[in-house]
Amino acid sequence: MGFFYYIKKYLKMSRRQRKIELKSTLWFMPLWYILGAIGLSVFTYFLDYIIDISLYLPSAIGFSGQTLQVLLSALVGGVLTLSAFTINSLLVALTTFSGQFSSKMLVNFVSDRATQHVLGIFNGSFIYVLLNFLYVTHGEEEFIVATPILSILTAITAAVTFIYFINHTTTWMQVHNISSNMNEKSKSVQASLEKELQSYHLEKEVEPESLPTETDGKVIKASQSGYLQVADFSRLIKHSKKDDILLKFNVRIGEFVLEGTPLFTYWEYGESIRPERYLKFVEVGVKQTEIQDLEYGLNKLAEVAIKALGHNDPLTATNTIHQIADLLKTIQQTRNFSPYLFDENQELRIMLNQKNFPYFLHKGFASIREYADQNSTIMTELLTMIALMSKTMDKVVHQDLWEFARQTILGFDNYSLYENDCLYILEQLSEVAKNTGNQKDYLFLLEYMLQRVSSKSAANVSSLSYLEKDGPR
Repeated sequence: MGFFYYIKKYLKMSRRQRKIELKSTLWFMPLWYILGAIGLSVFTYFLDYIIDISLYLPSAIGFSGQTLQVLLSALVGGVLTLSAFTINSLLVALTTFSGQFSSKMLVNFVSDRATQHVLGIFNGSFIYVLLNFLYVTHGEEEFIVATPILSILTAITAAVTFIYFINHTTTWMQVHNISSNMNEKSKSVQASLEKELQSYHLEKEVEPESLPTETDGKVIKASQSGYLQVADFSRLIKHSKKDDILLKFNVRIGEFVLEGTPLFTYWEYGESIRPERYLKFVEVGVKQTEIQDLEYGLNKLAEVAIKALGHNDPLTATNTIHQIADLLKTIQQTRNFSPYLFDENQELRIMLNQKNFPYFLHKGFASIREYADQNSTIMTELLTMIALMSKTMDKVVHQDLWEFARQTILGFDNYSLYENDCLYILEQLSEVAKNTGNQKDYLFLLEYMLQRVSSKSAANVSSLSYLEKDGPR
């Protein structure tokens, strides 16, 4: 019953959603290797028992049936042992990722192509050698060539793959690779979503006054509780055009909804429609996914940094902050598209529920700032990234960057700072102020910081007074 349920579930998914879901499972790739192993075993049987390839090759490279049985029984045990060690290593890696970094990273490691290929090779190798062992148990006078040669090569491949997997796991567990892989995953999600919606965006201004009011619309409510995982925009637009309606998303992709929560508001321009049909074009599930939810990728990176702070690992937290800054820059560059989606006749059909850049900036850095508990090293790194972003990002977000930096400084309330820590923080704040044009506001924050420090040490005031006199450098 469960098997057919999952088959039906995958068939109901969109092509992109089905592809991503299958990649995040451990059984899909090994299944192909097992099928390939069965095919290769049938081919081996054909070479040895149908055309008898041993008649055309030197007898020195062949094996008798009895000797081959001993060889294959040893290979079956050896490959199975390597598979057991691989599974054990995999479990250790997953436990480490979950405990030290984030449980959300398990999907990233499981869906990694190298991990899935390794498991596929071991499963396929075991099935292949086992099937070959069954073939040669039917007689003792056999003289066989293809089966022993290919079985030995398969066992060698499994042994080399085991070494590769150990190297792959240790490499993947390195901090810079973990955060970089998560960043690239989130970027690919963003690029895929942009590509999906590109054909429905037009360089066409929509006046807010021309849109219908909420009171005139009708509501489609969620039929179950869970996370809004994915929406099939192409089918939504197609049926919106067919029914001649305007559809507005009341929730964002990735947002949790309760049963009865208004998912859509729609306005009819033609005949009455069946609103429940539109619920089939969205997926509400028990977990968050990265298929269309970019915020989830930010949350995973932030969680890694928070876990690192809890384990007193500032280097991991710092590296993750760098990756978050890079991802935020990508979001800002590609997030300027309109929330309005049009059909091929340039008629407005869907209005998305989108968040602006300050929201993503807050999601990426605010939780790290909170859990850092005024750790001056982490705060300095946050301000360094804000300063770097202010140099490379459009002026439209400069005020948002400055506001985040300002709030971060104001969070140092009644907190004692070392002289150099205060100096480094003010240097980065000065850089942000200069890049965003907030020099006057900077002088106020400078005085605020000097008050925090001077209450503990008068020497600090004299060493930092040049910043107040010269302003942002």
